[in-house]
Amino acid sequence: MSSPSQSVQHFDVLIIGAGISGIGAAYELKQQCPDMSFAVLEGLESFGGTWLWHKYPGVRSDSDLYTFGYRFKPWLGAPIASAQEILKYLGEVISENDLDRHIHYQHRVVTAAWNSDAALWTLDVICGGDATPAQFTCNFLWMCQGYYRHAKGHTPAWPDMDRFSGPVIHPQTWPEDLSYKDKKVVVIGSGATAATVVPAIAEECAHVTLLQRSPSYFSPGRNRHWLADVLRELSVDEAWIHEIVRRRIVADQAKFLRHAIDEPEAATDELLKGVRAYLPDDVVDVHFTPSYRPWRQRIAVAPDGDLFKCITSGKASIVTDHIERFVEQGVRLKSGQTLDADIIVTATGFDICVLGDIRFVIDGEVLNFAETITYRGLMFTGVPNMAWIFGYFRAASWTLRVDLVADFICRLLRHMKSRGARTVEVALRPEDMGMKLLPWIDDEVFNPGYLMRGMHLLPKRGDKSEWAHSQDYWWERDVLPLVDLDDPVFVYGGAMCSAERPDNGTAAVREIA
Repeated sequence: MSSPSQSVQHFDVLIIGAGISGIGAAYELKQQCPDMSFAVLEGLESFGGTWLWHKYPGVRSDSDLYTFGYRFKPWLGAPIASAQEILKYLGEVISENDLDRHIHYQHRVVTAAWNSDAALWTLDVICGGDATPAQFTCNFLWMCQGYYRHAKGHTPAWPDMDRFSGPVIHPQTWPEDLSYKDKKVVVIGSGATAATVVPAIAEECAHVTLLQRSPSYFSPGRNRHWLADVLRELSVDEAWIHEIVRRRIVADQAKFLRHAIDEPEAATDELLKGVRAYLPDDVVDVHFTPSYRPWRQRIAVAPDGDLFKCITSGKASIVTDHIERFVEQGVRLKSGQTLDADIIVTATGFDICVLGDIRFVIDGEVLNFAETITYRGLMFTGVPNMAWIFGYFRAASWTLRVDLVADFICRLLRHMKSRGARTVEVALRPEDMGMKLLPWIDDEVFNPGYLMRGMHLLPKRGDKSEWAHSQDYWWERDVLPLVDLDDPVFVYGGAMCSAERPDNGTAAVREIA
């Protein structure tokens, strides 16, 4: 659905975003709360989010599709999948479950305003290519918009960038007409995007150089799963294969994560052994041996060793150095070396986008998200009738948390109905008021650049487990279904005015900010 209406449209629940999270939320809401009306508002022209927007060569998943896919729809392909394969899968989920009629494409939310007297969210929306304004209202708002700004990636401001004679391209805004055939290309970066672009363009380029400031960890395994292969040979039903392999992968990931924390040197040796199978020891020692413990940042995937094969073949090379400045013909490094280039690709990360750059207003006051405290990484003090899906950073796939959060929110919505409550928000209990308030995540646990750059935008966490965004899928899988929805942390009401809402700890956040 894409044609805007000038009249105000009301739904019980509005889901913002039609990517992995939004489609999963819509499916679960339809299944678990069939009596509730809902719509999905998507700013782009179609579904898919990241997988629709990104057009750079070779764009693919960096997580296996057995866990990145949904629990209710088996994944039939290779574990690491292309954007087109993922879009096809998502399209099948939409068509098989009659979700398309609920999705409003080219509907970009500008403002979301909560009114406690009416117990209602009002959303100002820009629709279609002609930017027609429209309004939607809802009782409950479910944010599934993702966590970074699609239209603009992060590119550091290096000296003299304007002196370079060729184009400087960020993968998030890759031009469709860019020709790199027989060109010298320098790709700056060390993460998943850089590792994807290099092997995708290497065959056509005259040469491609991967320039990194410091090394990252890689997993160069085969792009297939041995257990799935065995089960298919035994003619096991695909639904069972999906569930069994999904559980096996999550268990293996949790085991290796614990291994990386408890025995970091052994875990490092195991990861580097996989790279040494493709590259000489001296190359691995200089360019693929990070200075940090495994899983303090994501481990990038090189399916079937594609990145390393490019380097071995001579089509690609890798340089570990710092950029001094751009020059007309390429990049000057602090070592004194100059890397010649016709095209420079800055695969240097993305910018965190809190709540989709939507302006949130609570009873006339603009919401500063950083002044809230998170409840389990899915609800926030001072923000009524709203939930957010934010997945796992580390070993577990994003979608695993989509499933768990969807179950929790659907249970909460049914509980509100059974109580006759029109509103719910989370608030600090008396015993919580003195707890220590901390950044969204511990940088000793996980510290990628994009998160460190955007930490000041994110809510605070407390030093109690329910006031933090857990990174433990197995723990959350057991704990979330058992959360007592009548715990005093949940404050239910009718059409409360702002003066009647409890002290929810926001003031405490302001004191430490």
